[in-house]
Amino acid sequence: MTRTFVLAMLLAGTPSAHAVELPRMFSDGMVLQRDQPIPVWGRATPGAKVVVTFGGKPVSAVADAKGNWRVTLSAHAAGGPLKMRIDDGSAPVELDDVLVGDVWLASGQSNMEWPLSQTDDADAAIAAANDPLIRHFKIPKSWSSTPQWQLQGGEWVSASPASVGQFSAAAYYMAVELRKATDVPIGIIDSTWGGSRIEAWMDAPTQGLNPADSFEAERKARADDERATAEARRRLAQWPESRADDSGWQAPGLDTSTWASIKVPGIWESQGWAIIDGVAWYRTAFNLSAAEAKAGVTLAVGRIDDSDTTWVNGVQVGQTTLQYNLPRAYAVPASALHAGRNEVAVKVTDLGGGGGVHGVASELHVQLADGSRRPLDGEWRFRIADARLVPADDNKNQFPTLLYNAMIHPLQPYALRGAIWYQGESNAYAVAESLRYRTLFPAMIQQWRTQWQAPSMPFLWVQLASFGSGADTPGESPWSVLRESQSATLALPATAQVVTIDIGDRKDIHPRNKRDVGERLALAARAVAYGESLVHRGPMRRGLRFADHAAIVDFDTGGAVLVARGGGHDVRGFQMAGADRVFHPARARIDGDRVVVHSDSVVTPVAVRYGWRDDAGDADLVNSAGLPASPFRSDDW
Repeated sequence: MTRTFVLAMLLAGTPSAHAVELPRMFSDGMVLQRDQPIPVWGRATPGAKVVVTFGGKPVSAVADAKGNWRVTLSAHAAGGPLKMRIDDGSAPVELDDVLVGDVWLASGQSNMEWPLSQTDDADAAIAAANDPLIRHFKIPKSWSSTPQWQLQGGEWVSASPASVGQFSAAAYYMAVELRKATDVPIGIIDSTWGGSRIEAWMDAPTQGLNPADSFEAERKARADDERATAEARRRLAQWPESRADDSGWQAPGLDTSTWASIKVPGIWESQGWAIIDGVAWYRTAFNLSAAEAKAGVTLAVGRIDDSDTTWVNGVQVGQTTLQYNLPRAYAVPASALHAGRNEVAVKVTDLGGGGGVHGVASELHVQLADGSRRPLDGEWRFRIADARLVPADDNKNQFPTLLYNAMIHPLQPYALRGAIWYQGESNAYAVAESLRYRTLFPAMIQQWRTQWQAPSMPFLWVQLASFGSGADTPGESPWSVLRESQSATLALPATAQVVTIDIGDRKDIHPRNKRDVGERLALAARAVAYGESLVHRGPMRRGLRFADHAAIVDFDTGGAVLVARGGGHDVRGFQMAGADRVFHPARARIDGDRVVVHSDSVVTPVAVRYGWRDDAGDADLVNSAGLPASPFRSDDW
């Protein structure tokens, strides 16, 4: 969707129809990059002379036939607050409270977007946020089929207890540490969209796409959105009230003849209920003999996006909040059961994105006391209780180029110290996609660097944390392959990777410990961007040989000593395989800068893996600085 942007002077209430228009980053409270030439650009009346004055030094340019102009200010030392004046000869603009320090672009999906207010120890962190020299610029979610020059919105906000709760938590904690290390202002430009794929953050040429295809994709997306909206409204019309009184909808014997039918598992958006967030109910039933009921059962109702409360025969048996990708399994006591038909009711609250009961069919079942299971997938009854129609933009974070065009391109060439990136979950649900990331990720970094005309711009990223995605098998681990693709990108200069397998949450794709993420990013920044000599990363495999029925793995320890998290020399998380390519758990022990790995099940090992699971949280090799080793494999099977 090509956005129509309103002139900045109209937003500011400027009276002149000829006032200069600036990119939205150029506003009161902005942070400019120190010790680098500072590009300033905008639009004005064609032919107008625009004079930019900063630090008492005027620089001028003449707007071209399309009204575009650009100047480059001399590098400036850290400091402020200062003023910047932009005068087009008709309506000068003055920007106040301008700081000069270090500016970092923070991008990616929800784990970078995740706000401080929803993290561990948020109350204490928010109360302590009293540093006005940390500033945050949040770009609203926006998309376009063509590169835009202007952002759709955003403003610079200083860190305070009143504001910091909405800052990117990972970026904020990094900024706190960089303030301590550098004592200069830190600006964070937050350009993130939860659930986004990497392709959305790259331009068309880098992906080998024809720009005309983007126009066609936009046309098709508009048509699809219109159809989805019409279908959702048609379906909702069967229940005229937009908000129903759902008290008692969990009761046994409820008449559901006016309810719809829906296939489970499967998010409701994929079944004709697009653009709807809110509350919906699901109902089904299962049969038990008297003996089976007397023994109790476990009710598994799949993954529910986002929250649920579940009843059996009107008795609440479970509740889970904001765990959209966690399979639910609730113990049902005998007191809630009886012989014959037993009724299940699930109240689902969806706050955004996909909604409903999803996952795989095997995650929906009744498990009897003897361990046998009866499937519950198939047709259920379905009823919307509280519908909130949302913009059809929600899925635009899946399309190539759309976010780049609206959320990255308008930033260029705003001077930066570097970029931090936390993304990959949306590209990690199949091994083939995780392998493709190995090409896409370095290509995106090089594209951004080229467009910023900064070939050595520091680029730091967070490797995927541990998470029980449900997509891995004994033979395949999509998240491990994506982590491997991230590690391979370290071949690019001026890069660093923050390993987080130790601070993930197998039940939550959004681990709440963002303090350690930000602090590790700051360590990486201090090494890569500021040239400090310090321990900033965990151990990385350097060499491997097989001898005496063992694998001997040599490590680059990152400048510290190899240890096991929690102490000792025995390490968990290793597997070995022989020529049959079947991996077995292995014993591993630290021996100086190497780890010696054995398995009684593998007489002649030919391959070794470490932390090679989507949920690799038990892998515990770290260095004495507490930084974890990156997962790896020696094979390419």
